[in-house]
Amino acid sequence: MWKNLVILVTGAALIVFLDQLTKYLVASSLPLNGGLEVIQGYFNIVYTRNPGAAFGILSDSQSTYRWLFFVAVAGAAVVLILWLAVSGGEDDKLLWVGYALFLGGVLGNLIDRVRFREVVDFLDFHVGALHWPAFNVADSALCVGTALFFLHLITKKD
Repeated sequence: MWKNLVILVTGAALIVFLDQLTKYLVASSLPLNGGLEVIQGYFNIVYTRNPGAAFGILSDSQSTYRWLFFVAVAGAAVVLILWLAVSGGEDDKLLWVGYALFLGGVLGNLIDRVRFREVVDFLDFHVGALHWPAFNVADSALCVGTALFFLHLITKKD
């Protein structure tokens, strides 16, 4: 169990560190809404801020409670992940890496929400007119962590 907790804490801390470092580097190097073309026609580094959830969900909401809602959801996600990790009794290392990635992603974006009331995004992928919403390291960790969790569920031997 202790080895798994080390995976959880170390992995989450690494994600938070990388997420905050990359956001700092982007915010200190580019003007807000500015960008840098990395691979022409496919990938840019941009500096944007998203007051909503993933892919800009609720970003147009003018509710004064939007920020509080997202902070509460993030807090609940942290509690849920810690509860699953500690009470689950699972020894699958890949599952624990998934927990760590998810926890680190939630905490990385939560730090932004507390500091700025929005999340810094900077990875901008597109192909011609098809444009994926900008995202960040924390978002990537959340997606991969969630995928590992579901992979564990469908391959789990009872």
